[in-house]
Amino acid sequence: MRKTAFIIMPVLVILDQALKYLADKLISPFKPVELLPFLYLVNWRNEGAAFGMFKSFGNSLFIFISLAAIAVIFVMLIKGKEDPLGLSLILGGATGNLIDRLFRGSVVDFIDVFAGRHHWPAFNVADSALTIGIGLIFIKLFLGKHEKSEN
Repeated sequence: MRKTAFIIMPVLVILDQALKYLADKLISPFKPVELLPFLYLVNWRNEGAAFGMFKSFGNSLFIFISLAAIAVIFVMLIKGKEDPLGLSLILGGATGNLIDRLFRGSVVDFIDVFAGRHHWPAFNVADSALTIGIGLIFIKLFLGKHEKSEN
């Protein structure tokens, strides 16, 4: 499965960067594109961390944190002691957003989901991969502890 993880990561990064490129070129920052009554495509720049938090910390700090996280996750994947699918999704997501920070100065978000006037913060493929990867690892950790306590 570890070999598969090193295939998932670059495919995810390529997909993420291709969709961000298209969003940047085809969607005006001032004219969202309606796909469904609850889903728009937008062209938004996130200069902070998750949901735009901590943008006053500056891009350099987020680049450093991303590089450190990528190094740790890469080592964890090589050692093979954690969930390779979850880690590869996190690695791909972190790499996709790092590329944005390095070459664009901010992260491109283009998916806007909402209900009425209540919007979830805009996000992208890399953010989705990070969220799913973290979720998979937490589920495995929780189920592992639960199974051990039953024995």
